[in-house]
Amino acid sequence: QVQLVESGGGLVQAGGSLRLSCAASGRTFNRYAMGWFRQAPGKEREVVAAINWSGGSTYYADSVKGRFTISRANAKNTVYLQMSSLKPEDTAVYFCAARSGNYAYTGGYDYWGQGTQVTVSS
Repeated sequence: QVQLVESGGGLVQAGGSLRLSCAASGRTFNRYAMGWFRQAPGKEREVVAAINWSGGSTYYADSVKGRFTISRANAKNTVYLQMSSLKPEDTAVYFCAARSGNYAYTGGYDYWGQGTQVTVSS
């Protein structure tokens, strides 16, 4: 069982940056693949980025490539999403998620955080 708590969301102007954090409970964090997802009002939840156990394999949605960076600190049981050059269309609730397996998965996640709101003003 893994419990996830996101933090770091907020209001930022277009072009600005934010770093989201996701703290995980449990002693086997380094055996979980992690992902960041987002859901905007009236839209389906979509994968933003994913990372494998070691951090050596990552995935990014086309819409965030070159602007967002996913990373993890296994010693701190934490995964991060560094977001730069933010756009109004990045406005959404951002969720982190965990699943077993050693790949940068885009789906099949078993554990979810409660989400953190990111609002980008134009």
